[in-house]
Amino acid sequence: MLQSRIYTFLVGFTHCVFFQVSCSSSEFSLDGDYLLGGLFPVHEVVQSTIMLSPEAVECKRHPFSRSGYQMLQVMRFAVEEINNSTNLLPNVSLGYEIFDHCSETKNFPSVFNLISEKGLLKPKEKLNSHQPKIIALTGPYGSTRTLTVAPLVTMDLIPWVQYGATSYQLNDKLQYPTFIRTIPSNKDLIQMIIRIIQWFGWNWVAFLGGPDNYSEDGLRLFYEYTRNTGICLAYQDIIRIGGNHNQTLKNINMLNINVVVIFALPVYAENILKAAIANNVRDKVWIASQTWSMSPQLPREPGIQKIGKVIGITERLLSLPGFDKFIYKLKATTDKDNNSNALVQGNVFNQECNECPSLTAKEIINENPTFSFAIYAAIYTIAHALHKVLQCDANECRKNTTFKPYMLLGEMKKLEFPLNGRTVKYDINGNPTVSYAVVQWHTETNPPRTEMVGTYDTYPEITFSINNSLMPWRNNTFVPFSNCSVECREGYSRKQEGFHACCFQCKKCPQNTYVDYSRDPYTCYPCAESEWSDEGSTTCKIRSVVYLQFTEITSIVVIFFTSCLITLLIFIFCLFAFNYNTPVVRSAGGNMCFLMLASLTMSSISVFFFFGPPTSADCILRDFIFSFFFTICLSCLTVRSFQIVCVFKMAAEFPKLHSLWVKHNGQWLFILFSSFLHFISCVLWATVSPDHPVRDSITFNDQTMLICERRNTVTISIVLFISWFLGFLCISFSYMGRDLPKSYNEAKPITFSLLMYYLSWISYFTIYLTFQSKYVLLLNALAQITSIYGILLSYFIPKSYIMLFQPKKNTAAYFQTSIQNYTQTLSRS
Repeated sequence: MLQSRIYTFLVGFTHCVFFQVSCSSSEFSLDGDYLLGGLFPVHEVVQSTIMLSPEAVECKRHPFSRSGYQMLQVMRFAVEEINNSTNLLPNVSLGYEIFDHCSETKNFPSVFNLISEKGLLKPKEKLNSHQPKIIALTGPYGSTRTLTVAPLVTMDLIPWVQYGATSYQLNDKLQYPTFIRTIPSNKDLIQMIIRIIQWFGWNWVAFLGGPDNYSEDGLRLFYEYTRNTGICLAYQDIIRIGGNHNQTLKNINMLNINVVVIFALPVYAENILKAAIANNVRDKVWIASQTWSMSPQLPREPGIQKIGKVIGITERLLSLPGFDKFIYKLKATTDKDNNSNALVQGNVFNQECNECPSLTAKEIINENPTFSFAIYAAIYTIAHALHKVLQCDANECRKNTTFKPYMLLGEMKKLEFPLNGRTVKYDINGNPTVSYAVVQWHTETNPPRTEMVGTYDTYPEITFSINNSLMPWRNNTFVPFSNCSVECREGYSRKQEGFHACCFQCKKCPQNTYVDYSRDPYTCYPCAESEWSDEGSTTCKIRSVVYLQFTEITSIVVIFFTSCLITLLIFIFCLFAFNYNTPVVRSAGGNMCFLMLASLTMSSISVFFFFGPPTSADCILRDFIFSFFFTICLSCLTVRSFQIVCVFKMAAEFPKLHSLWVKHNGQWLFILFSSFLHFISCVLWATVSPDHPVRDSITFNDQTMLICERRNTVTISIVLFISWFLGFLCISFSYMGRDLPKSYNEAKPITFSLLMYYLSWISYFTIYLTFQSKYVLLLNALAQITSIYGILLSYFIPKSYIMLFQPKKNTAAYFQTSIQNYTQTLSRS
């Protein structure tokens, strides 16, 4: 209750003191059917002072702002244009009440005036029948000033179409439900600045701002949107009036920063740039926010061309047709009046401008046009919304329609209309479409000028481009360098140094890894198992899968010889069966020959498991089958060699042993025992730790070899030892019988076959331990075939030849003659 009374008292007091005189003919006010409110910085409080008691500021006592005065004229021009239009509001006239809003905290009387009803504020009635003086408001200029007066404006749900407040904080519709702006927010501005930085490959930048909400909001957004972009904020500082700018510039030089973003109001930007000139700062790139990028005074500052290049961001500069004519007409009217203070009538608080009459039309027109279209669009937005609320047609509007200001707000959010070649529309947060321009200053010309070098639009789609041929460094080899570290060469990953991610060393990615700069430039990612890469790669290549294929020429040759071998073994088996009772077959071993031929045939089958992609069964069978059945054949050869020596040499000396050997079928027991022992060792090898298929991606970078990996050397050593030991016994017995009768002498063929066996496997293991290739598997198959061919050619082919082509030697008489000759030789010796 008390607060309500105090509030009413203060409003009544300020009204009585400050608003005594009406100024209907002033440039600050205009009568009309509906009033619009306008707050513009015709004067500027450069530095606020602390007051010990509440006090409103008199703007006319502070420095004059030609830019603010031009903004005021743009609003007046827009209202006059709408009033002269016969289509938008045919029989309705708009008026305005404009105030000079020069301070961030001491301009409340003007706001109270705008939201009052007949000069009074009655808080108890605000929810019922209160009708503010104005139906909508535009201004003030600046985010901080806007946030200061926001609670008063939004209290009555007055539509607030802002032309100069870019703070992203104002997107909060819970706190600022009536806020709409015709200028893009800081979010859009910061995103464009980031796009410019990325366009030229910079990542080491400084960010300077003023001590206000505009700069604080920009810095916060810059931090947020540069995250994960590779851009590092190397330095940030607040520019204050009278601050130590020399130290700021010294820090920037010390950190080797060549790109400086000045996101501040013009007064702060002017201070830091003048300090840069005084400190002889050279060859920097200064990125200007839209508040000062089109400043007409700064490009004329002596020495500014030495500090480097200025790249600015501004609204797409669109001329306002008829504005120049409006200003010339205005100045022509005021120049006829001899009273230089004609604009001021009485003691009207903050609706006075002593400097305004002295301005020429050219000075007004040439002032910073950054916010001209935004103000123009704001007034037209209000007019179009009013057109909808009043249900206007081509001839008239329903002026008797009663409405509250908030009704305009609902129509504003649905608007979409063309204005001077642009589409005016708003998103859900009341933000407009973005149409920015990138400009650069040409301070070397006289007078200085700006040139548009790039564009950024979000409607109808997002587009951004810069014409590099228009940039100041187009004739040089390189864009100005502003990076903490030199970019790594292709195939090198970054290794961060210190706090900033863009300060790094370069490390070459090893084999079978790659760096993906779009994913993470700090990591060398391993290639997939099916891929490979050289050192210093940015992509992986597909490995070729290598194995012995059935269709290869070498494979076809081996398969052909194996097939011939099997066919020949079967033929010899049949031949021996047909000549079973002949001396040649009996001297070769009789029934044992068939076991040997069957074992060799089974051994040959193992070769077929070497071709095609290996499976677990292939890895086991390719060696298991050969090793087991070939060992049976070796057992037979060993027994055969021993029997011949035993009959001719040991029977007479050890008759009992010979009798036991014959009686108990010692040869078959030996074959059975050695085969069983070897079978057990093969089973252990195949079950305890069998060979298994693996994809070998280590041996060759560009290949994945499908091979069988040997996991247990102990079991395979036992298997090999049994086979090789039998071969050794066989050679030993054959050597002992080297002087036996020719028909029974097997020393040469057995020795030859076993030498081929040993040499082929020694050759294979030598190459296996020395080289890695899919053709090593082919040598394994060849070693098996060679071992089988060795026994076939040296032991069975000669006997088959006798049976086929020398039948005279395949008689009992011939063999008896050989024995008699051997006996006679022994008797002589």
